[in-house]
Amino acid sequence: MLQSFVEGFLLGFGAALPLGPINILIVNNALKSYKAGVALGLGAMSADILYLFLILAGTTGLIHNPAILNIIGIFGSLFLLYLAYIIYKSKEKILKVQTIRVQIKNLFKIYSQGFILTLFNPMTIAFWFSITGYGSSRDLNMGFTILGLISAITLWITIMPYLVHRSKQKISQRASKYLNTISAFILFGFAIFLFTDVVFL
Repeated sequence: MLQSFVEGFLLGFGAALPLGPINILIVNNALKSYKAGVALGLGAMSADILYLFLILAGTTGLIHNPAILNIIGIFGSLFLLYLAYIIYKSKEKILKVQTIRVQIKNLFKIYSQGFILTLFNPMTIAFWFSITGYGSSRDLNMGFTILGLISAITLWITIMPYLVHRSKQKISQRASKYLNTISAFILFGFAIFLFTDVVFL
C-alpha cells in the first residue's frame, strides 16, 4: 500500500510540475491573489478527478471515442485562445503589492476556468488512461495510487501559488507586463498546437 501511495505521489508531481496552460494560469492568478491561484488549481483538479471516476466507472467507450476527443480538443483550443486574449488584454494592469480581496463569485469564475480548460483537454483523458493502465500493470493498489496522485497535485496547487504570491513584491510593473505578454503567447501556442493536433493529425 505504501509503494502504491509513493508511486502515485511521484506520478502526481510528474503530471503537475511541467510548464503547461494550467501552471501558467495559476502563476498569472497567484500574482493577483493567492486564493485565485488555488481556486484555478482546484478547478483543474476537479476535472481530473471527474475523468478518473468516469474511467474507473467503465465509461471508457464514450470518452475515448475519437469523435468525442476531437470535439473536446476543438473546444479546449478555443477556450485557450480566449484565455490568452484575456491575459494579453490585461497586460497593462497595475500589479498591486497589497493583497487583493477576491469576491466569491470571482473565485468561482476562476475555478470554472481551471475546470473547463482541463475538461476540454484530450491530454487529461490520455493521462488518466495511462495512469490506470500503469496501476494495473504494476499490480498497485489503485485506491492508494489515486490517493498519492491527488495528494501530490493538492500540495502543488497550494504551495506553488503561495510562493508566487509571496514573491510578487520583487516583480516590477514592467516585468509584470512582459510576464503577461509571454504567458498569453505561450497559451496561444498551446491553443494552436492542440487545434492542429485535433484537425490535421
